[in-house]
Amino acid sequence: MSHLELKRQVYEANMELHLRKLVVLTWGNVSQIDRAAGIIAIKPSGVAYDQLRAEDMVLVDLENRVVDSRLRPSSDTKTHTHLYRHFDTIGGVTHTHSTYATAWAQTQQAIPCFGTTHADYAYGDIPCTALMTDEQIARDYEEETGVQITECYRGRNPMEAPMVIVAGHAPFTWGRNAHDAVSHAVILEEIARMAYLTRTLRADTGPLKQAITDKHYLRKHGKNAYYGQK
Repeated sequence: MSHLELKRQVYEANMELHLRKLVVLTWGNVSQIDRAAGIIAIKPSGVAYDQLRAEDMVLVDLENRVVDSRLRPSSDTKTHTHLYRHFDTIGGVTHTHSTYATAWAQTQQAIPCFGTTHADYAYGDIPCTALMTDEQIARDYEEETGVQITECYRGRNPMEAPMVIVAGHAPFTWGRNAHDAVSHAVILEEIARMAYLTRTLRADTGPLKQAITDKHYLRKHGKNAYYGQK
């Protein structure tokens, strides 16, 4: 993929995030990696969405070195690159401070699978990381945010739940590419809102029956999946 095409795709994904009203001011970013080239395109830091252009997307390598840009990359770049280094099946990452998902982050709680909407897109709960320690904060905050996430997924396939709640912070999502990661951010916000309303209506609601969870997840993602078109 050319650098121009990579930038264009990441620009469009960032604008989709803005269109979906998942970001306020400059509170969010999307990236995508070209695995063959080892290059990542990401939103520049602190630039308003109505001022963004495709050529403004910043190219960095997996060690956070800027490859091509007149602007500084997102302040969350080290979190994105950490995820790309440790989750080798992902191709895009999205970070927002969307309202309901962030509320779950601020309560430091995972989102249980209460219903089939959740089960269609994430197998099991949407996990919440451990709270960052003082030692981590004193090191490299953005890199350590990535560590929080990858530690949370130790022993778990990141594509089975392509979305996470970072304790005290906000959500991150990922997917096959930038567009996929943004779609998961949209889905996560809806799941978070539904879960909040579920708990509000009935505080002692338990997780969905496992057999129903399995059916809904596997009909979309299993080897014998039949949802959608071939």
